[in-house]
Amino acid sequence: MTADTSARLLALLALFQSRPSWSGTELADRLGVTTRTVRNDVERLRTLDYPVEATRGATGGYRLGAGGKLPPLLLDDEEAVAVAIGLRAGRGIAGIGTASARALAKLEQVLPTRLRPTVEALASVVEHAPENTDTDAPDPEVDPAVLRTIATAIHDVEWFRFDYRDTALLVEPYRLLAWKRRWYLVARDPSSGEWDVYRADWITPRTRTHRRFAPTALPDEDYTSFTMHRVASSGWRVHARLRVDAPAQAVLDRIHPAVGVVETVTDTTSVLVTGADSLDTIAAYIGMLGMDFTVESPSELRPLLRTLAERYARA
Repeated sequence: MTADTSARLLALLALFQSRPSWSGTELADRLGVTTRTVRNDVERLRTLDYPVEATRGATGGYRLGAGGKLPPLLLDDEEAVAVAIGLRAGRGIAGIGTASARALAKLEQVLPTRLRPTVEALASVVEHAPENTDTDAPDPEVDPAVLRTIATAIHDVEWFRFDYRDTALLVEPYRLLAWKRRWYLVARDPSSGEWDVYRADWITPRTRTHRRFAPTALPDEDYTSFTMHRVASSGWRVHARLRVDAPAQAVLDRIHPAVGVVETVTDTTSVLVTGADSLDTIAAYIGMLGMDFTVESPSELRPLLRTLAERYARA
């Protein structure tokens, strides 16, 4: 294959990626060749495992089908720089950090010399503040294969079977959300109809079911709000129940909805159920309520609060 032919095949792939379909005449005009050459180039791509599909008739033409090899990404200068910077940021996201680093290494190997100073300049001056500042626990590790398995079940509308902290579950999967450096699955129990949220780092997928289901709409259809509310009540490693000497609305005005669920008791008291990845984190944060409260559970929280109180008193 000559250099001219190779360059033309890359140009042909670029055209296929720019819009869904092309006629043979349009491709010939764009490439400056005959329609016969286009047909020959299409056959060359097919021998390289690129699934170029052809349709006949007055509106016939060519398009790049699904499957086969991943076509080379032909990026303009701005796109290449944007992808490089995005991949650098992706290195800090649990579950895709390693893959982002590998993809970035491959991209940097083929970056044109003229673009390297721009990418290096941006990388040297852009800083990322710590994201995990609300807990003393390390970021959870999520296997990228687990995320792919969950996403596939959602996309294919299939029942999803998995072990969740030693409990076997079967659910209808609907959404996969990333929040505060964690991944969550929103799903529905097909037998009870109950909706719930599951942390991806606690999920171990089992054999694929290949069993499709008829989707059911989530009440209010707000997956993000539902996830934040469920995480507050059950999605943390530890939880605490506090009786607060203040109306429920006053407590709600002081907390983030993802870290607490508030229940009204009387006009002047309420119950706050809050969670975190450690009791130390809960002990530190509930003092920021600025309200009197009583610990109902767990009992292990009380000595931590006494230690903090003594430390503050000494200060």
